[in-house]
Amino acid sequence: MTLQKKATIVSSFTATILIIVKLAIGIMSGSVAVLASAIDSVLDLIVSAFNYFAITKSEQPADKKFNYGKGKIEALAAVIEGTVITVSGVYIFYEAIRKAFNQKELEYLNASIIVMLISLALTIALVLFLNYVAKKTGSMVVKSDALHYKTDVLSNGAILVSLVLIQVTNFGLIDSIMGVVISIYIIHSAYEIIKDGVYILLDASLDEVIVEKIKNIILEEKEISDFHYLKTRKSGHTNFVDVHLVFSPGISLIKAHHAGDRIEEKIKDLIDDEEWVINAHLDPYDDSLLNDGKL
Repeated sequence: MTLQKKATIVSSFTATILIIVKLAIGIMSGSVAVLASAIDSVLDLIVSAFNYFAITKSEQPADKKFNYGKGKIEALAAVIEGTVITVSGVYIFYEAIRKAFNQKELEYLNASIIVMLISLALTIALVLFLNYVAKKTGSMVVKSDALHYKTDVLSNGAILVSLVLIQVTNFGLIDSIMGVVISIYIIHSAYEIIKDGVYILLDASLDEVIVEKIKNIILEEKEISDFHYLKTRKSGHTNFVDVHLVFSPGISLIKAHHAGDRIEEKIKDLIDDEEWVINAHLDPYDDSLLNDGKL
């Protein structure tokens, strides 16, 4: 089993534990913030299960139907996850506003505080693990999951602070205020996840820093006089690069081929733990000028 699959299983197990304890205490105490956190954990479980499916599919090799593999399933999963998070944020916002106009004294505050302490500790441990996996594998699904649980760390911490303040001040409106703050933050975080996923689905270019490094690698090759039509994109763990390399007309095919190989190896070393598909077209002159009507 791959590391990213193990990460989704650990996420699912953690979410299940948090659902049980948060729902029990949230219902007994009547805290909208704790109930909101419980609902978020239910969504976490659904998303983690979907992520396992997405990773399984994205790891399948290319075939006759999907010549470039199924890596974009991860981006699709990120968009779906972001949408689910947005819906949960809107629901939490609604519940917080409703609670503000229908105040009810909170009960079992001590138990609620203990539950949120446990939730905070478990979520921090999970985020550290997911960040490790995301960095090691480059998986967008795991990265999205880690970002999601980072919002949980902040929301759990905020809920814990609000419960302590309510216990000290007996000012129940703090619960609704914290619910609104958490919902806004959740929606903002979801936007970032959705944006990253959509960019990949629309074949956005690689990071500008990486693209500049690719350009420098090409220009450093002594056999190359110029290049054009450089295109990059990402799908799952695979980076795609297409480029036309311009050589002098008299260069031998073998020398041009070796120069192209050297460029490809250097590009692959930029991110050596990811796959690269590099398609270099060898030109004896700058055909971009011809196509643009300049020659």
